[in-house]
Amino acid sequence: MRIPLMAGLTKILLPLLLLLSVAAASSPSSDAEAVSRFQEYLRIDTAQPTPDYAAAVAFLRDQAAAVGLEARTLEFAAGKPLLLLRWPGRRPSLPSILLNSHTDVVPSEPKKWEHAPLSATLDEASGRIYARGSQDMKCVGMQYLEAIRRLRNAGFVPDRNIYVIFVPDEEIGGHEGVELFVASKEFKELNVGLVLDEGLASPREEYRVFYAERSPWWLTIKAKGAPGHGAKLYDGSAMENLMKSVEALRRFRTAQFDLVKSEEKAEGDVVSVNFAYLKAGTPTPTV
Repeated sequence: MRIPLMAGLTKILLPLLLLLSVAAASSPSSDAEAVSRFQEYLRIDTAQPTPDYAAAVAFLRDQAAAVGLEARTLEFAAGKPLLLLRWPGRRPSLPSILLNSHTDVVPSEPKKWEHAPLSATLDEASGRIYARGSQDMKCVGMQYLEAIRRLRNAGFVPDRNIYVIFVPDEEIGGHEGVELFVASKEFKELNVGLVLDEGLASPREEYRVFYAERSPWWLTIKAKGAPGHGAKLYDGSAMENLMKSVEALRRFRTAQFDLVKSEEKAEGDVVSVNFAYLKAGTPTPTV
């Protein structure tokens, strides 16, 4: 999803960060209730390829009602609901803020987990919660709702409209979720000035904001050359030619990864390169 920006970016972003810092103030009881709500969300099975979107949206609509937010469920693809929440501002003509998160999560292999992936087990000693989706990205969606809950309880009213969306299908490309949403009249009517989306989980108390855009680029390399033979060797074989490109990519990947390992750059500040698939040869006696 591309991030729409406006010239007065700081007029939107800085007040938002102040709001998040205000919302961070809490009591032990409110913290415990927030954790309990988060665990409830994590226990809803929204893993691909058969996510229970209906249960997730029903839970989130209940949370929105408790917070006092307006809620609409949009369905641009059958069986894949998108939940749109609205917190009205005092000056709705201003460009709005859109807070995005997705409801689906990647599959898990329960046998490889110390705690069941849908248990949302809380380790009291470390404060860690173990569940599929605890970082990517149910935590962010719940943080948005908890921040709004505390701000509304404190009597705060934003200047501009704030929208929160929970979209389907992000883990499989988002083609029937956010992609259809941003092309819709419903999105255009929001008058979005700034979007906050998924980032990296913070291991400390601060709420980190990244100004960056990650764009996938699928590169297909096709190498041609003599296929080889059981009794002969050739110069410039197809595999030799392919490996020259693979080695060049490997060196670039290593250089980027070294920046992360040395802590000179964060994971989100480098180009991630990963080999996904290799297909070679033809099943004949000469290969």
